[in-house]
Amino acid sequence: MKKLFTRLLSFFNAIRSRIAFYPTVIALLGFLFTFLTLFLEEHGASGLLRKNFPSLIVNSGDTALSVLGAIITGLISMMVFSFSMVMVLLNQATNNYSPRLLPGLISDRKHQTVLGIYLATILYCIFIMVAIDPDAPPKDLPGFSVFLGILFTVICMGAFIYFIHTISQSIQISNILEYIYHESRNRLYKLLDSERNQTDSFPDTDSWHVYEAKKSGYFQNLSIANMLDLCEEIETKFHVLPIKGIFILKGTPILRSEKELDDEKLDEILANFNFARKELVADNYVLAFKQITEIIAKAMSPGINDPGTAVNAIDYLTELLALRMLKKDSSIINRNDKCLLKLNTVDFKDLLYNILVTIRTYCSHDLIIIQKIGVMFHYLLQQEQKEDYYKDIILSEAKCFFSSALEAVETKNDIETIKNYAENLKIKLKTD
Repeated sequence: MKKLFTRLLSFFNAIRSRIAFYPTVIALLGFLFTFLTLFLEEHGASGLLRKNFPSLIVNSGDTALSVLGAIITGLISMMVFSFSMVMVLLNQATNNYSPRLLPGLISDRKHQTVLGIYLATILYCIFIMVAIDPDAPPKDLPGFSVFLGILFTVICMGAFIYFIHTISQSIQISNILEYIYHESRNRLYKLLDSERNQTDSFPDTDSWHVYEAKKSGYFQNLSIANMLDLCEEIETKFHVLPIKGIFILKGTPILRSEKELDDEKLDEILANFNFARKELVADNYVLAFKQITEIIAKAMSPGINDPGTAVNAIDYLTELLALRMLKKDSSIINRNDKCLLKLNTVDFKDLLYNILVTIRTYCSHDLIIIQKIGVMFHYLLQQEQKEDYYKDIILSEAKCFFSSALEAVETKNDIETIKNYAENLKIKLKTD
């Protein structure tokens, strides 16, 4: 039963970020609501509404069919326009910022909900039209259902105005950066909360039993609670080898176990690994660093040439790095004062290197970016650090960055500015 629940949860996590998920669910609710209104019609809903609010009831079958037909035609046009706007948003985000932004933009629930409201109203009106007999007397017409169709149309018009507002906001890079920042920050806060009772001691796992992945895909998530339950049930410890977010090939080592596992238990354990073909910041905070770094590189490309966006992105990057320094490089999960599960994570050294190697490649010639990165190094060195060696990592990367910047600039004033930033950090640069 637990295995089935885990698979259902993994399936839900895989489809909830798809653009058709919420529209499909809401449209299905609209379809089911049709039968509810027809049930209410049989119990005198239209008669009650006609008695108290006669002006709200359509008393002609032909008029009711004309109204619902006009509603359906108009809503289909609105839905096509809205969907076209979503495609424009995705295309612009890909061309101007980064293709990695697409999964996050597609999974935006606000846009999906609006499309779902359109679909639900269209389906509702279609099936109400089928239930209308144009030759029936006024008392037998589903006036209450037609009134609800008109009311839903008004709601759709409000949703359309809301959609235009949100789509115009979503396409702005400042809002995209803020969205990425908040998603990553929330994920880091959750990880920091889980580390409060974490210990650093865990046995060496080199001699443990190794098990391989049975399928390929991005390692998106892991059911920690189920893994801990299995550790206690089997009386063993697990070491999860892949780092969350990386692409795992079939047949590569994925797990180490202190005790040998049979095929049945292994299948039950591997069911807790959630694989996907795309990544979301809400599941993996490292992806936020990748996305922001790619936005910086794209902004500084000759085709875009937007240093202002790069500077804003570095500000968000600085805050996230300061928050990441509060986290340990190792991730060991305890239960009942026992170390049961170890997770491999991206350590701070690799994270900072991967960020700065991209910025060095594309931005070393721009003094504005160099100054902003210098401010970032100075700020990070003043922040609280979970590990003592984080400071040495920052200074090492700062020396490498400023040395690369010296090779890229030629103006004397620029060279002096870079040296001053290095001296403020007590870094000695090699100069000719």
